Amino acid sequence: MVSQSRHPRLVQTFALCLFLALATAQAALAVPNFTTQRRVGYSNGDQWEPALAADGHGHIYILFPQYGPVAGCAACTAPSIALLTSNDNGVSWETPHSLLPSSTGQFDPQIVVDPLDRQTVYASWLQNNKRDVMVARSQDFGHTWNLAVAERSADDADKPVLAVRGPDVYVGFNHEQKFLVAASHDYAGTFTSVEVNPNAEPGWSLAGGATVDTSGGVYFSWMAYARQELSTRPVDIFVSRSSDAGRSWNTVLLDVSSAPPDCSAQACQAGFLGAQIALASDAAGTVYALWNAGTAPGGVERIYFSSSTTGGASWTSKVNMSAAANNVEHSFPAIAAGAAGDVRIAWMDTRRAPFWNVYLRSSSNGGATWSDETQLSNPVRGYDYILPQGFRFPFGDYFSIAIDNLGNTHAVWGEGRNYKSPGSIWYSRGR
Repeated sequence: MVSQSRHPRLVQTFALCLFLALATAQAALAVPNFTTQRRVGYSNGDQWEPALAADGHGHIYILFPQYGPVAGCAACTAPSIALLTSNDNGVSWETPHSLLPSSTGQFDPQIVVDPLDRQTVYASWLQNNKRDVMVARSQDFGHTWNLAVAERSADDADKPVLAVRGPDVYVGFNHEQKFLVAASHDYAGTFTSVEVNPNAEPGWSLAGGATVDTSGGVYFSWMAYARQELSTRPVDIFVSRSSDAGRSWNTVLLDVSSAPPDCSAQACQAGFLGAQIALASDAAGTVYALWNAGTAPGGVERIYFSSSTTGGASWTSKVNMSAAANNVEHSFPAIAAGAAGDVRIAWMDTRRAPFWNVYLRSSSNGGATWSDETQLSNPVRGYDYILPQGFRFPFGDYFSIAIDNLGNTHAVWGEGRNYKSPGSIWYSRGR
């Protein structure tokens, strides 16, 4: 037997060969026309919960919170929302910078491109100790921004979700059990808020996704958690639709998930791995939903897909989208849609337990048939939370995918050691 103390270089060489062999086996699972994941954003501090959007001119935008110093921004207080832009469909990236500096911290970024002109960019986040819901608009590819306060309250808000079509701009958020949508019909100049669930029981109502269809119908998906028994009570998964520009809302119960899995060993807050739901709509007006849900309290959850061609009045039966075994944990759905029938979905799961990876599928016929799974996450040396089998834990509550003007898929997600830190955001693109 070789002694490490006597032959350290031989042992190091063996370890390197083992790492490369495992990395090669892992990379072979990924479709070769997706780029190997690369770290984006700042190289110092921690970055998580990235949002991503693509316009019709080859620009890709990533908005993310930076926990750590921001060069050239003395007014920035962690976390600070930073913008990262590519002008060539993700081939190269400009230096990230603070979007609009604040001394009160900024949280929960969202970024979207208006699907009508495929140029105007909107961003949303929380600041002022999470009591202000901010919306910003740029007409020059993110160089300058006009800022508006969509909602200012004495209560904390959580997880704003943004949807845009022409002059209509909607941002959904919650104040504990109350789920609200602030609507603007003058390109984010002024906003009016409406409570979507005025008869809600005590608890937490968390936004999931949002979209505006081709007829102007606006949709928000959200989850309802019980206040006192969050870790043991089922979670309701809703989709709400407004056909009158956000003045009134009709809500359907899309699914009910069992209580969320426990992840306290990774320093998680209760419900971190619980049900989430993402929404998108295509150029034909079909609305798509992707969510994770479980059937046993505290047990693993699966990824499900459904669609509606009736303006959200009815939905297709949910379909299990993962090829992983039944005992595999799934979470963090992401979805994007483009031309009629073009829908793409992504999620994270633990089929290489205990490690996580990111998977993607696509459909060109509205979900009637699907591509094989593509693994987007790859091994990267130099990070103790990224191993050949996957990354140790998802970093942040969500990630994002988008479709560019060439039909490529772009994805950005967070990987970390545990819920707390350290962690960083990673990017891949392909077809």
